[in-house]
Amino acid sequence: MTGGRDRLRELLDAVLDGEHRTLADMAQGAYSSPFHFSRRLARDAGEPPVAMRRRVELERAAWQLARGATVTEVAFAAGYGSVEGFSRAYSRAYGHPPGTGPAGGTATAGSAHWLPAPNGIHFHAPDGLWVEGAAAATAAEVTALLVHHDVDDVRALVELAKGLSAEEYARDRLPGLTLLHWAGPDGSIALLLDRCVGTYEIWLASIEGADHPGRLEESGDPVALAARLDAVAPRWLAWVRDVERRGAWGDRLVDALCDPPESFVLGSVLAHVLTYSAQRRGLARALLRQAGVAVGDPPQPDGPPDPVRDGDPIEWLRRHAR
Repeated sequence: MTGGRDRLRELLDAVLDGEHRTLADMAQGAYSSPFHFSRRLARDAGEPPVAMRRRVELERAAWQLARGATVTEVAFAAGYGSVEGFSRAYSRAYGHPPGTGPAGGTATAGSAHWLPAPNGIHFHAPDGLWVEGAAAATAAEVTALLVHHDVDDVRALVELAKGLSAEEYARDRLPGLTLLHWAGPDGSIALLLDRCVGTYEIWLASIEGADHPGRLEESGDPVALAARLDAVAPRWLAWVRDVERRGAWGDRLVDALCDPPESFVLGSVLAHVLTYSAQRRGLARALLRQAGVAVGDPPQPDGPPDPVRDGDPIEWLRRHAR
């Protein structure tokens, strides 16, 4: 799992801990006073902690009932002192008695057990939480995340490589490694990182009808590679945005640089770039560590995640979402 401290999640854990039945219990579990605990939850989650716990427990009960648990079992598991009290609360929340659907049928599993929530926080089976986003993310937004993360992570690795000697940078650490038969060997940090940057250059040349940018001959230079990345990255990102704007991922490119010429669907080009860049970034990260480069230590509990520690998009997004 990723590092870093998620204070809101800690507060929610305190709300939903099975042993925390009162506001004082919740606040103690979060190492806070009841006043500050309640105020923080109301501010960050838009719902008082006791009300949130009651609602999420009812959602959990609805899910358990849908899976065959008895009303008595779920009533006491939800912290109610009697079945009658639970049944009244459940009926007020769902508009029908526990264990039945609105029309008298059996309750269903899935998100059907969710109640209206001001914060999108719901019970998620079997014992977790689901937090709805403020706005629905589209496939295009997820793709944009992957594209931007890829470029940023390549840049981070190239910067780290600047600390190596020319010999260490070019050393063939994985003899015979070739990820793509037509691209050449990938056994050194220099070759792996050059392929990452060169892939953007090569595909843009094909798309723009420009001359082929050529290929790394020997060890290269991470400083020069960083300059190449600075030059090509904005063009690559602009191309992705333009294709998305035009809805043109199904268009085909006939690449005359290939011998013989080949046809490529634009969507497959992007998938190709992201797939092999991810493989090369992972290998380059491992080889940088092997070469003695400090790729990053695990973050301290109260510190921010290290953006290059693992190259994890989750850590990258958390950093950029702040």
